Amino acid sequence: MKEFEKTDPEFAERFAYFAGEQVPTDPAAELPMRERYLAILAALLGCQGVDEFRVMASEALDAGVTPVELKEVVYQATAYLGIGRVRPFIAAANEVLTSRGVELPLPGQQTTTLETRQAAGNRKQIEYFGEGMRESWANGPAEREHINRWLAANCFGDYYTRSGLSDLDREMITFCYIAAQGGCEPQATAHAGANLNLGRDRDFLYRVVSQMLPYIGYPRSLNALTCIDNAAAARA
Repeated sequence: MKEFEKTDPEFAERFAYFAGEQVPTDPAAELPMRERYLAILAALLGCQGVDEFRVMASEALDAGVTPVELKEVVYQATAYLGIGRVRPFIAAANEVLTSRGVELPLPGQQTTTLETRQAAGNRKQIEYFGEGMRESWANGPAEREHINRWLAANCFGDYYTRSGLSDLDREMITFCYIAAQGGCEPQATAHAGANLNLGRDRDFLYRVVSQMLPYIGYPRSLNALTCIDNAAAARA
C-alpha cells in the first residue's frame, strides 16, 4: 500500500491494517506463515490479481517461502486456470526472482516421464479422492474419456507428482485457485473434500478462506465457506 499512501491515504491506512494486521493475527483466522502465503499467492492467481501477486510474492520470499515453492504455486495453477490466465504470473514470478538475484531456471522438480505420467497421476487421484478414481477414464461416458485421461496425465501427472510442495500443500492451493476464481462451486466442494481426505479439517480450511478474504472479497469467500460446509457434511 506504500504507493497509495500519498494519493489515497485513508484507503491505504485501512486496507493495510485489515490485510496486514487484523486478518493475519485474528485468533479465528491465524495460519502458519508459510501456509498463509501459499494460500494468498494461489488466491491471487485465481482472482487474476497479478499486480498484488508481485507485492505478495516478495513478502512471501521474505517470510521464507522458497523460490521453488513460489514457482510450483504458479505452475500448478495452469491446470485450473489455463495458460491464458497463468502466463502473466509466470512472467511476474520470474521478474521478482531475477530482481533478487535468483538464477533461472530453478532446479527441476519433475518426477515423471511422458510414459509414466498417466499412471502416476491416477495414483494421486486415488490418494486424494478414493478408489472410485481408479482408471476413471474407462468408467465414465465414452465422449469424455479423453478429458478424464488428460485429468490423470496432465492435471495430476504433470503437476501433482512434482516435488517442491507436499500433497497437503497442493490440495490447499488447488482449493484456493478454484474458490478465488468463483463460479466453480462443485469443484471447490470436491477439493475441500480432498483436503479433508488428506487430513485437513474444517477449521483449517476456514482459516485458509479467512486469509484469502482481503484479496478475493466477501462474496467468493462466503461461497467458499459454504463449499467447505457441504464437503464436511458429506463426510458426516
